[in-house]
Amino acid sequence: MNRNDHNPDLREEVELEVCIGLLETCSVARGVEVADAVLKAARVEMLCATPVHPGKYVVLFTGGVHDVRAALDRGVQVAGSDLVDQLHIPQIHEQVVPMLKRRGGRINGQLDAVGIVETTTVASSIVAADQALKTASVDLIDLRIANGLGGKSFLTVTGEVSDVRACIAAASKSASDKGLLAREVVIPRPHRDLTLFL
Repeated sequence: MNRNDHNPDLREEVELEVCIGLLETCSVARGVEVADAVLKAARVEMLCATPVHPGKYVVLFTGGVHDVRAALDRGVQVAGSDLVDQLHIPQIHEQVVPMLKRRGGRINGQLDAVGIVETTTVASSIVAADQALKTASVDLIDLRIANGLGGKSFLTVTGEVSDVRACIAAASKSASDKGLLAREVVIPRPHRDLTLFL
């Protein structure tokens, strides 16, 4: 079966710098124009510039804090009313980008707790994942963006119940404050068989 629900491919040859920026548009054509503007605005490296479901376009780039900010500002200007969401994270948590590159896998074992935050945009889910990881001692076990999800995105974390509750509360607040939270749940002591489907 040919799957179309994987995260977009990130360029392997680009080394992630300290800061990331992302722009999400509701138009593919405008998204391509935004990607060009971002690259021309500052010294940044494109991690991906690609259509995602449902007909949106995501531009994800990395560089120094000031360069990413300048490129982001220019991209916002070019996107205009087609802008869906954006992010600027000066110190991205080390677990986030590798999880964006994940191509599946299985968890084997009993988990103390699982937390999930579902958002309506790519940017809000990445911000929520970063916030969750910076709030408590948890592991990010999944971060899915847009494809196969009708444009929604979600993150899944595991850890001790109290840590999962704390990080999910912080992560969902970051999305909720922007009106982009679809749902959040914490499952203490999930059934062992549930791990086969995470």
